[in-house]
Amino acid sequence: MKDILVLDSVADAHEFLGLPKPSHPLVSVIRTTDIQFKELTESVRLRIDLFQIWMKEGADCEFGYGRSTYDFKEGTLAFIKAGQVITADNHEFNPKPDNYLLLFHPDLIRKSALGENIKDYGFFDYETDEALHVSEAERKALLDIIQKIEWEIQHPIDRHSQRLIVNSIELFLDYALRYYDRQFFVRTNRNQEVVGKVEKLLQKFFESDDLIGKGLPTVKYLGENLNMSPSYLSDMLRKETGRNAQEFIHHALLEKAKNQLLGSTDPVSQIAYDLGFEYPQHFSKLFKSKTGLTPLEYRNQN
Repeated sequence: MKDILVLDSVADAHEFLGLPKPSHPLVSVIRTTDIQFKELTESVRLRIDLFQIWMKEGADCEFGYGRSTYDFKEGTLAFIKAGQVITADNHEFNPKPDNYLLLFHPDLIRKSALGENIKDYGFFDYETDEALHVSEAERKALLDIIQKIEWEIQHPIDRHSQRLIVNSIELFLDYALRYYDRQFFVRTNRNQEVVGKVEKLLQKFFESDDLIGKGLPTVKYLGENLNMSPSYLSDMLRKETGRNAQEFIHHALLEKAKNQLLGSTDPVSQIAYDLGFEYPQHFSKLFKSKTGLTPLEYRNQN
């Protein structure tokens, strides 16, 4: 396996892409037509310690990220959080003039409200094939924000610069959040199929004879079986059902627990082990937090 090349600053990223030194040390708007390399001679693995927002339409450049490979041939946006490893393969790089890459270092937002809230933008944890597809009108709205950030970067830094840049990035992310909500909505028929698959996966899991050995199902387990990132799956389930993936698991778990509590005389500790809990007290704590009753109280009242 090839060594990972680490790019931990905007300056490093510019050097790798064959660009002049950046105007701002913590943020850059790159027009992909300015990137100098024409072809990558070998597969390169990169760890980029910068947040990346790719805004593309028609670019013939293939990247691997997580479990997926994505060619960015449609008008889409992809969000990659700082510290992720991507691969760039042997493909001619011939992007359109209105393709952009926004890079920003975590230090840019560290002392701001966005620094506190960046975790709320779950799409930074999506796989690349879960990218955001936008309409032409939506793309123009986002492009306007990108160009405002670019304008700020190209002008001398003053005491207002960082706040205005951070506010613009936050506005961009808020629009992306809105557009992802719309994307979930228009795909609701397909999403309902996924909900059904999640229910069947959990039913099959809890019908297994070896839950003691398996432990509890995880969001990662569901995502791997459905070929989705845990974050995308969780957000999609929340939009469709009002429950995120972890709450979905807890609901299925509690339904199974209630059946066992009322359908057997097994001790609560045994039921906890049978459900995959390592410690019975964790089962009792979860059960009471969701139902308001301990497992014994539930059994005795029913």
